[in-house]
Amino acid sequence: MIDEAHALELFRFADRVQSVTVRVACDVPMVMGEERYYAAEIVLESDFVNGTVGLHVSDGDLDEWGRCLDALEAQEGAEWPPGGRSAWLAVVPEDPVEVTVHDSPSTQIAVQVPVDVASGWLEENRLRLEHVRKAVTQM
Repeated sequence: MIDEAHALELFRFADRVQSVTVRVACDVPMVMGEERYYAAEIVLESDFVNGTVGLHVSDGDLDEWGRCLDALEAQEGAEWPPGGRSAWLAVVPEDPVEVTVHDSPSTQIAVQVPVDVASGWLEENRLRLEHVRKAVTQM
């Protein structure tokens, strides 16, 4: 679990019944070589199942999420973060949007959530990405 006081939402897919959110701890990063990693978590909430899985995201992962938003805008699917090093998710921009959370390589469990996103969801997620980028560059 990350510290809520330093966490920002990187993105949110939500309707009145369920949501999938990624929160990033924008405090002191873990530095490995030239790369900075920030603690994060994927949070899935619904009337059926709730779960949280941790991961670490890098500056490069934030850039990749921007490319994923471009792909979703073009009605293409997206998988994030790349590399298979931690939990990840796949997003299919259908109606409703299908978000699948994969907890690999740990438990190998995957949960698919259909989300009836509101109009403007893409712009809201671009703003969330920019807020996280600004917060981590101040570190």
